[in-house]
Amino acid sequence: MAIKGNLHDFTLTQLLNLINLAQKTGTLVVEGSNEAVEVFFKDGKLAYAQCGHEDNSLAGILHKSQLISQRQYSGIKANINGMSDKELGLLLINANYFSQQDILASLQNHFIDVLKRLFSWMEGFFHFESNVAPPEDKITVQVNLENIILEGSRQLQEIENLEDEIPSLEIGVKFVDRPSANVANLKLSETEWRVIPYVDPKNTLQQIGRVTELSDLETRQVIYSLLQAGIVELVRPVAEKDRPLPPRLPEVIVKEGKEEGKSLISRIIDRIRSL
Repeated sequence: MAIKGNLHDFTLTQLLNLINLAQKTGTLVVEGSNEAVEVFFKDGKLAYAQCGHEDNSLAGILHKSQLISQRQYSGIKANINGMSDKELGLLLINANYFSQQDILASLQNHFIDVLKRLFSWMEGFFHFESNVAPPEDKITVQVNLENIILEGSRQLQEIENLEDEIPSLEIGVKFVDRPSANVANLKLSETEWRVIPYVDPKNTLQQIGRVTELSDLETRQVIYSLLQAGIVELVRPVAEKDRPLPPRLPEVIVKEGKEEGKSLISRIIDRIRSL
C-alpha cells in the first residue's frame, strides 16, 4: 500500500521512523519545486539514493567524492560503453584501482548525503511504494537509519531556531556602523564570502539567497552567523527593494580574501558603502 503526503504535514523524520520500525522495503520519492529525490530501502535500511539532476553513476559518485580526477572521470565516461555500475566496480577492483571497501564507503557516504538534504526541505510531495527496488545495475549498501534520524531531528530543531531568529526573508541586512568583532581577524567560509558583496538594505534576504543560489535554510544560516559575529544587522528593507542586485564583485577580490584574510572585509564594506 502506497503512502502519500506533504512534508509540511508529515516530516522526513516521521517517515524514516516508520520505515525503520516497520522494516519496510521500497522506494520513497520526494518531489520539491526544482528537483526530485528517490531513496530506496531494504528491510528498514538505506540501500540506495539518487537525485534527479545529478550524475548518479558510480563514476560520477567517485568523482564527486574526489577519488578520481576530472580527467579520469571523463575517460571512464567515454569508454564504459554501456557498462553497468556493478561491472565498472568489478573492473576497478580487479585492476587494483580501489578496494571493494573504498567503493562501498564512497557510495554509502553519497547516499547518506542525498538523504540528509531532504531534512532541509520544508515543502515537497512524497510517496512511498512498497517492494520497489533500485535499478538492477546499481550497487546497493545497508545503512542503519537510527543515527541519520537523530541527526535529522537536530537539523529540524536548528531550522526551527533559525526561523525564530529570522522569521522572514523579506527583510534587509546591512553592515553595522561599529562592528563588535575584529573584522580583520574574521575567517569566513566560502558561502559567507558569496553573501558579503550583497549585504545592503536595498537587498532582501530572499534576493540575496536567489542571486547566490542558496536555499532559504542556507541563507538563514549565513546571515545568522554574520549576525552572531556582530558585523551585520537586520533592517527594514528600503522602498527600492525590487531593484536589481549589484553585480558580483570581481572573483580576484574573493580569492585574495581567502589567501590574505587580513583587512579585506573592511575594504569590501567601504567599497559597497560607496556604491
